[in-house]
Amino acid sequence: MKRRVVVTGLGIVSPLGCSVDECWRRVVNGESGIHPITIIDVSDMKVKVGGDVPNFDCTGYLDQHALNRIDRFSQFAVAAGTDAVKHSGLNISGNTSRIGVVLGSGIGGLTTIEEQVGRLVQKGPGRVSPLTIPKLMLNAGGGNLAIHLGLRGPNYSVATACASAANAMGNALAHIRDGLCDVLVTGGAEAAMTRIGVSAFQNMRALSTYEGNPAQASRPFDLERDGFVFAEGAGLLVFEELEFAQRRGANILAEVVGFGTTCDAGHITQPDEMGSGAAAAMAAALADAEITAKQIDYINAHGTSTPLGDKAETLAVKSIFGEHAYNVAISSTKSQLGHSLGASGGLELILSIMAMSDSMVPPTINLTNTDPDCDLDYTPNVAKAREINYAMSNSFGFGGHNASVIVKKFKA
Repeated sequence: MKRRVVVTGLGIVSPLGCSVDECWRRVVNGESGIHPITIIDVSDMKVKVGGDVPNFDCTGYLDQHALNRIDRFSQFAVAAGTDAVKHSGLNISGNTSRIGVVLGSGIGGLTTIEEQVGRLVQKGPGRVSPLTIPKLMLNAGGGNLAIHLGLRGPNYSVATACASAANAMGNALAHIRDGLCDVLVTGGAEAAMTRIGVSAFQNMRALSTYEGNPAQASRPFDLERDGFVFAEGAGLLVFEELEFAQRRGANILAEVVGFGTTCDAGHITQPDEMGSGAAAAMAAALADAEITAKQIDYINAHGTSTPLGDKAETLAVKSIFGEHAYNVAISSTKSQLGHSLGASGGLELILSIMAMSDSMVPPTINLTNTDPDCDLDYTPNVAKAREINYAMSNSFGFGGHNASVIVKKFKA
């Protein structure tokens, strides 16, 4: 019999706040974290709005000397991970070899890469920082979090583009079920909003070029959607084996019951037009959870606001859920937070757990012009009260990666 896995702690860094309660309150109120980009110069770019985290301050977690030695995405991981552990009430002491980190990031230390390539070009190889590699490497987020908290269990990072956090959480679920460890801090962190990052996504025509009110730029499932809105952030959770959590009297927030992952094996950036790979991931998660599609009350959709992606996800939901597709509540919180790439799955599972806890479906804002190809209940513009016993969170990424995670309301 597989060991049961529960969630006991949540930590967040987002454009709508760096505490779970603040972010959730603002999401439910239909607020947007999308604004004119402030952390880089975009004056010569077509894309000028995004979901950067304004005035982020990590000095409450690390001193300035330590901060100078780690990339912004690692700072996000340390902040959100430390908050998640604190929220869990977990006392980290003694032998911590069964407590670890599995973190997702699609890109890693792009800020460092851009800075140091600039130094190389302008000042020569002798001026490239010796800290470049330890700052930019993809596993630096999890490694720095483990160092900060003293976690000596399994520690590695997952890179599956925008599905990275979801795949990391799926691996964490499996490791605890299989007895490899008792606790894993998991989720994702991303801080790729640099000049090269924005330019690259802009030039491949992936980003919205909406020129009106920035808060209206991210429009998942709307007929006039024109691309995703670049964002950054982190969403980390504490996964624990049930009996371990109960022995220490932990407050259990949800149970993680299902995970599925697949690959389209098609185009490197575009999703399968019929959503077949996404559908297969959802079906695998349902099978893993040993439930039927009719038991899912809420889906936090990948919903990036791209013309192809939103349509494909709609078709995928219909193919798996049948007539129940029209009864399940769906929303895309990327309408408010933008798309934080490899971190998005962690942020969205946190919001799914909050939705379940508060019996409240968050809205998809800016959904004002219905797309006939996207005709499900996407909770347009206003949050709705609904009992949620099972929630699914979807994450799909470049490379054809698909991942779905299912959580349920905890019952002993």
